[in-house]
Amino acid sequence: MLEAEVKKRMAENDLTQQLAIRALAHIAEIRDSDTGDHLRRTQGYVNRLALGLQHKPKFSETLTERYVDLLSRSAPLHDIGKVGIPDSILLKPGKFTPEEWDIMKTHSQLGSDAIARAEQDVGVPLPFLAVAREIARWHHEKWDGSGYPDGLAGEAIPLCARIMALADVFDALTSVRPYKTAMPYEKARDIIIADSGKHFDPDLVAVFVENFDAFVAIGQHYDSSGN
Repeated sequence: MLEAEVKKRMAENDLTQQLAIRALAHIAEIRDSDTGDHLRRTQGYVNRLALGLQHKPKFSETLTERYVDLLSRSAPLHDIGKVGIPDSILLKPGKFTPEEWDIMKTHSQLGSDAIARAEQDVGVPLPFLAVAREIARWHHEKWDGSGYPDGLAGEAIPLCARIMALADVFDALTSVRPYKTAMPYEKARDIIIADSGKHFDPDLVAVFVENFDAFVAIGQHYDSSGN
């Protein structure tokens, strides 16, 4: 009976965690009608990349089944900081001014700060919040150090954020936005390959290429735009 009760409580905690993540992610969806599809696609891309890396000796110690699960669950919170960006910028159909771009870039820190405050409120370490915070803050860093907000480079960028970076860019390239049409999957693939060692971790790009067909399938499955 005790074992059954422990399993029940663990299942309830697990469900609560999943619901909390989805509730937070849906806040972002309210601000942008395409965000729901974006979150589902990027979550799928992140999971596919992580599973592809899992069997590589260099990453097998980090990418345990538990960590891959945490990473996949936390991925929808990567842009939660955008709730702090004014609509006039977030939903702008044209190109940002330099001043607007500076404001837009603050979403990564806004998101990580909000998650950090949640961690403090809880008072005990929760692994999924730690992963979510790292993704939110550093998924716009670049392998060559030219990203933001902290200019991290190479393996100084947490692996979860490096994975999210590739997934996020692939989705941005292949999705319709108010200011652009969707790029063909093959052209987006070529751009990511060209940015290997510059924007992206070369090891992740290699796994992306190996799993390109799976990426296309995920993108098409969660595309409600009709493209």
